[in-house]
Amino acid sequence: MIEYHNILLASHGTPGARAAENMALALAAPGARLLQLVVVPDFWKGMMGDDWLNNARTRDVYGRHIETQLGREIDEELARLRAQAQAAGLRHESRVVLGKPAECLLEWAAQERLDLVVMGSPRPPGVRGLRSRMHPETLVRGLRAPLLVAPYPA
Repeated sequence: MIEYHNILLASHGTPGARAAENMALALAAPGARLLQLVVVPDFWKGMMGDDWLNNARTRDVYGRHIETQLGREIDEELARLRAQAQAAGLRHESRVVLGKPAECLLEWAAQERLDLVVMGSPRPPGVRGLRSRMHPETLVRGLRAPLLVAPYPA
């Protein structure tokens, strides 16, 4: 089996992302770098629920609450994967960014010498959850490293 030394992993804790994590961990060579990218899709900037937030102070308080909660959940996901990577003898690095997922991944990938990029597949129809698509066709055109799309877990 081929082992990879520099892997960029798009992961944010969903079942599809965890399938990608498992693949990246299995394919990583001992001592490899696992670069975890978490993208907060840019549409979150406009999610304020203004229809019921009737003044600026209330909107600010609510906005800080949402940012704090989202930050806490991201920190938990980073810590979970960092622990798994360290247990496997891998070096874990992470980056959290706000933007369009594919563009953010391409930007980081352009700065690194990667052996492999790993991401999960889209949710199947009927599975509930947020659909912030990664757009694999954009990645295929822009990446200089192989792209592995992990199948959605059964």
